[in-house]
Amino acid sequence: MKIYYNHYLKEISRKLRNNSTLGEILVWNELKGHKMRGYQFMRQKPIKKYIVDFYCSKLKLIIEVDEESHYSKPEKDKKRQNELESLGLSFLRFDDLDIKFKMEEVLEKIKNWIVEHEKGQPPHPL
Repeated sequence: MKIYYNHYLKEISRKLRNNSTLGEILVWNELKGHKMRGYQFMRQKPIKKYIVDFYCSKLKLIIEVDEESHYSKPEKDKKRQNELESLGLSFLRFDDLDIKFKMEEVLEKIKNWIVEHEKGQPPHPL
């Protein structure tokens, strides 16, 4: 299934990248440059009418960093996640505090998910 890119969100996406939270920066430092098992991740990626924190097209994986702003709107986040999952996308969500204080556990969960869902070999030698 083709993932719809909303070009009207491009400027908002750029602003979000330029104003990333500490949690997002910490995760991005571990994902960028094909560091995570050789996969390319994009940050602040527009998909449909939403912008997701991190997205890997080969894995169809979205990684979200939940911060204080998410705590007050769980219904909205669940609706958004359900809509994106209906496109065949998978979600991994991490609490901002876990990223700041338990980064190794966060990275291990991402790696384990990838290993479990890889189709064949990773895109680049490890």
